[in-house]
Amino acid sequence: MSDAMVTMPEPKELRRHSMLVDTLIRVVKEKPLGTFGGIVVLILFVVGIFSDFIAPYGMNESHLAHRLEPPSSEFLLGTDNLGRDQLSRIIYGARISMVVGLGVSAVAVVFSVGIGLVSGFLGGKVDLITQRFVDAWLCLPPLFIILAVMSLVGPGLLQVIVVLGILFGIGRSRVIRSAVIAIKQNVYVEAARAIGAPTAKILIRHILPNIMAPIIVLFTLDMAAAILTESTLSFLGFGIPPPVPSWGGMISAEGRQFMLLSPWLALWPGLALAIAVYGINMLGDALRDVLDPRLRGGLGRYGRAKGKRTKLSGTTT
Repeated sequence: MSDAMVTMPEPKELRRHSMLVDTLIRVVKEKPLGTFGGIVVLILFVVGIFSDFIAPYGMNESHLAHRLEPPSSEFLLGTDNLGRDQLSRIIYGARISMVVGLGVSAVAVVFSVGIGLVSGFLGGKVDLITQRFVDAWLCLPPLFIILAVMSLVGPGLLQVIVVLGILFGIGRSRVIRSAVIAIKQNVYVEAARAIGAPTAKILIRHILPNIMAPIIVLFTLDMAAAILTESTLSFLGFGIPPPVPSWGGMISAEGRQFMLLSPWLALWPGLALAIAVYGINMLGDALRDVLDPRLRGGLGRYGRAKGKRTKLSGTTT
C-alpha cells in the first residue's frame, strides 16, 4: 500500500515551478504593493513600446490655436505653450524612461558583476586595491560626478545611459562582492577548486547562478534610480535635449515657465514620474523580500503553507 502511495502522481499544488513562476506567485500572494509595482512596470513597458500607436498625436505636433489649453475632451491633459498635446508627450516620455531604466540597469549590472566577481572571489591584494578604489569613488558626490562628466561628453540619451550605468555599477559592486564571498565558502566551490577547475569556469557555473537573486533586485532598484536621475539631469539641462519629451525636461522647460498660468504643465509629468518610480521601488522591495532567504518576510504565508503541505505529503507516504 505504501509503495502505491509513493508512486502516485504529485498533486498540482506540490509540483515544482520554475524560479520565475514561483517568484511571481509569491509576490502576488504575499506582496500587494509589489503586485501594484509590477502592474505599473508592465504598463510602463507597454506604453513605451507601443507609444506610436497609443499616443493620439505626435510628440512634437503643434496646434497653435490651442496653446496653453486646459484639459478637455480633445486634449485630455491639456496643451503646452506650443500647442503640443501633453498626454502624447507623456506617453512618448514613458519610452524614454523605459530605455533609460533598462539601459542604465544593464550597464550597471555588467560593471557591478564584473567588479564584484573578481574582487570577491580572488581576494587578497586584488580585493584590497579594488575596494579602496570603490571607497574613493563613493566618497565623491554623485551629482557632482554626473554633471562634470555630462558637461564633457554633452547631453544625449546614449551619454546618459553610459555615465549613469558606470556610476551605479561601481557603487553596487559592494553588494555583489558580499554575495560572492558568502558563496565561495561553500563545499561545492572548494570541490571544484580541488579537481582543478579553471577560475572562469567556477565563476560562471558555480558562483554566478547562485548570486542571481541580488542581481535581479539591484536591476529593479537601479531602474527607479536611473529614471529619477535622468529626470534630474534633464531638468538641469544636462540630460535628454529638447524637443525629445523627457518627463524631467517637460517640468523644467514649459512646466517651470508657465507653472502659475497652466499648472498642469508641471503636474502631469511630475505625477507620471512619481508613479513610475514608486511602482518600480515597490516591485524591487517585494523581489528582495521574496528572493532573500535571510528575510523572514520572504517566506510569508505562501512559503509556510507550502512547507506544511510538503511535510504532510512526507508523513502520508
